Amino acid sequence: MGRFSPENVEKAVREAIEKAPKRRFEESVELQLVLRDINLKDPANRMNKTLVLPHSPHKNPIKICFIAEGDLALKAKENNVDLILDKAKLQELAGNKRELKKIAKKYDFFFARADMMPLVGRIMGPILGPRGKMPQPLPPTADPKPNIELAKRSIRIRVKNQPIINCKVGHVKQDVKEIVENIMAVVREVENFYKKPGVIRDAYVKTTMGPSVKIKLGG
Repeated sequence: MGRFSPENVEKAVREAIEKAPKRRFEESVELQLVLRDINLKDPANRMNKTLVLPHSPHKNPIKICFIAEGDLALKAKENNVDLILDKAKLQELAGNKRELKKIAKKYDFFFARADMMPLVGRIMGPILGPRGKMPQPLPPTADPKPNIELAKRSIRIRVKNQPIINCKVGHVKQDVKEIVENIMAVVREVENFYKKPGVIRDAYVKTTMGPSVKIKLGG
């Protein structure tokens, strides 16, 4: 973290927002990290994690799907989640790759009643797994509200075929200090995951349609 000073991160964020062309929609603020000395042939080095940020980076509400029945499904409905699949609806989706892909694309986070996970894994696993969207299991008596609130502040950090991480860290109308705190949280998570000093070679910040601004790193 010593190479990332909050002052330099804030300067880059402000510059990126100032340089962004005026749009009719509110753009996201995105972070790109370029890694070095990572052997991506080793699956263990392909980072794929959900990170809860200090502040929600989402300008629009995220979409949440619950796969549940009984009390958990009722509580999920009370919390206005976007989709609830019971066992019958889940079984109807079996083998329907087109519909499963639509669901995987439309919804950001998935939760499932723990005892339904084997069925979920069989039917939805091949679609959700590669996308890093496998449901988080919850006990049948769980209160889903805390998990929903955490999901609203969550992003996925993934390294695929290139040693690069791209992720959303805020939006242009958000307090810049909050965006900086989100960036520092991402950096901390990446450095902790790889446990290599200087694993982040370069860092850039940009708006959705704007130019990239390089974050000045120390060390």
